[in-house]
Formats: sequence, structure tokens, C-alpha cells
Amino acid sequence: MSPVPKVRLSGGLEICRVLNGMWQVSGAHGPVDKVRAVEAMQAYVDAGLTTFDMADIYGPAEDIFGQFNGQLKSKSSGSPPPALQGLTKYVPRPGPMDRKVVEKALQRSMTRMQVDSLDCVQFHWWDYRDKRYLDALGHLSDMQQEGLIRELALTNFDTQRLEEISNRGIRISSNQVQYSLIDQRPAARMESFCLANNIQLLTYGTLAGGLLSERYLGKVEPTSRAELYTASLSKYKNMIDTWGGWSLFQDLLVTLETVAKRHDCSVASVAMRYVLDRPAVGGVIVGCRLGVAGSGQHISDSLLSCSPDLKLSTEDLAAIAAVTQRSRDLVVLIGDCGDEYRS
Repeated sequence: MSPVPKVRLSGGLEICRVLNGMWQVSGAHGPVDKVRAVEAMQAYVDAGLTTFDMADIYGPAEDIFGQFNGQLKSKSSGSPPPALQGLTKYVPRPGPMDRKVVEKALQRSMTRMQVDSLDCVQFHWWDYRDKRYLDALGHLSDMQQEGLIRELALTNFDTQRLEEISNRGIRISSNQVQYSLIDQRPAARMESFCLANNIQLLTYGTLAGGLLSERYLGKVEPTSRAELYTASLSKYKNMIDTWGGWSLFQDLLVTLETVAKRHDCSVASVAMRYVLDRPAVGGVIVGCRLGVAGSGQHISDSLLSCSPDLKLSTEDLAAIAAVTQRSRDLVVLIGDCGDEYRS
């Protein structure tokens, strides 16, 4: 298998083009065994998937990363341990955004992650009407200049606010947004701005919480809480409903299965490759059910998705487009990237 490809962010940090997402340990996907979760991270690192995405609000995610990071260092016995990239998020509650408030939050993340500086801080803000997000970003930018942060990034910001922030001279490395075969809103406005300003898109929801897989091909529409048993499944089933419904989604899965068979890979690999090939996309985030039975079983899909051996043809893309162009316009229904969190 080829080495996992990397992308260099504007501040110089190199990250894997497939990132390990840690929202799944937040508690919204069921109880988490922290000891087993730490142990499960090794399989990803052994496969070359060394970039982990987390947040200060994802329950014990930063602690789990920190414990694994500490164990790697203690086991190194003279030889340097594998380099990890830990991308976290700063998601403050509305309130004053003075330097002390921001610095305290970052120090807490560093303590939990067992690091002396942060590879990347992705900032989220709940209400654009409250302009104190500009105060927070000003302080974060200062801390970046001081070496406390390597990369300053955003999560779920729209194009208008991304432009506003960039025009203030604040260098943004990436914006984390939802992007998949179902939700292609970033292509409407965000993509062109990012390309013009050296900003990478890091995408989540690319596998629709697992719905974009053979497992749901030909299946009756899931509607109950028992069937949609994780926060991801419930969230992305709602997105499918808005996009075009279960029948159209089945048409998409049939098409993706045909493409997957043509390339001797999984539907998930095709879905990831599609987004990886979009302009301005630096990487896709794939959720890891760390500490849960079956954790790591999708590593091979992730590795194949970013392999040079998987190349979607013009025929593949045309077949996919024939289905997706029958969907509703999510920009009209929801708005720009991240607007679903601020409706």
C-alpha cells in the first residue's frame, strides 16, 4: 500500500489527507471505554494515519489523545516516536473574549493533550450577530505569532465571514465543513474563495455517518431511534431527507456500488475519493469508533480512498452526477456552509 498522502497547511504543518475523527468519543455515540479507546489509536498510527481531529467539547477526546501521545513518548526508548498531528477546536460559549479567557481555554487543551503547543486550533462561533468572534480570533492570531499555535483555522464558518476574517489580516489555514456526495454546498461559494486564499477545506460527514456504504444498499428506510442509534446516523439521515429522500439515496448507492466494483473497492472508498478530488479539499475526516467493538475495521477503506491506485474516471463521475443533479439545492434550503448550526 502506498504511503498516506499529506497536505501542507499554510503555517507549514503537514497532515494526512485522511484524518481520524474523534467526535465519536464525545458520548453522543454511546458509552466509551477510555482505556480501550487509547489502545485502539495504535492501529491507525501503524497504518500511517497519524492525524487526529478533536475538540474541547468532544467529551474526553483531548484526554484520550493526550494519554496515547504520552504512551508513545514513553515507549520510544531512545528512538523518536511516530509524529502525531493533533487538531483540536476551540468552541467557546457566548461571552467576553478577552485574552485571559482565550488563553485559559488553550492551556486547558494543551494540558489534556499533553503538548507544549497546539498543532492547530479550529475556532467555532455560534452566533454571527455577536461580533466578539473577531476579538477571539485576534487573540488567537497573536498567540499564533507567539508560537503557542502552529495553525489557526475555523470550523463551520460561512464564506462571508471567512472573507471578513481574512480581510482583517488574520491568516486562516483551513475551514472544517460538511462536504459529501449528499452535501456539496462548499462548491457553491466557499471553494473559489479558499483556492484564491490558500485555505484548505477539511471535510466531515463525507460518509454520512456510515450511511454511504453497502450496509444500507437495498435496505428499508431507517426511521426509528433504534435504527438511527448514533448521533451521526440521525444527523445525516436528516440531511438525506432534505437532499432528496431515501429513494434517491438508494439510486446513489446503486451507482456507487457499480463504480466500486469497477475499481475493486468499497462504496466508502469511492465516496471519500470523490470529495478528496474536489478543488480546495485538503483532507477528509473519517470518524473512529475508538474503544468500540470493530474499531479500525474501516482503515483499509481509508487507505484505498487516498491511494493513487484509485482514480475515478469521467464515466464514473458522469454516472454519479446523473443521480446527484436530481437532488434538491441545499444552498437554497439550508444556506452556506455551517448555516445549519445557526438557523
